[in-house]
Amino acid sequence: MISATSEQPSYRTRFSNGPHQALSDTTPDKGGGASGFRPHELLEAALACCVNMTVRMYAENHAVPLDSVTTRVTLERGPDHSVFRYEAEFHGDRLTPDQRSKLLEIAAACPVRRTLSKAIRFEAAAAR
Repeated sequence: MISATSEQPSYRTRFSNGPHQALSDTTPDKGGGASGFRPHELLEAALACCVNMTVRMYAENHAVPLDSVTTRVTLERGPDHSVFRYEAEFHGDRLTPDQRSKLLEIAAACPVRRTLSKAIRFEAAAAR
């Protein structure tokens, strides 16, 4: 569970899962101070981190000579749908073209991507 608490100034928000915390904010043109990640950047970060970890886990479990991976994600929001665009840059001098292809296939199977690909609904409740 993530909890988010308002802070000053303006829209700065501290969020935490208990042991870890970070800041979110909005841009100055929207009244914020740009003192943390924008909320949509957190969606991009969730997908980027999950793709990165999923590829690394696969490489480790299958003895693929992957040194590291850099993942970039952008979210394009439209009036009727949103598109997450991502790319994974695989680092490793000994990676074959087949291994690179397989790693890209594995990236598509990350749990966050699977979650975001399903129909989503929201249920709200006001705390006392």
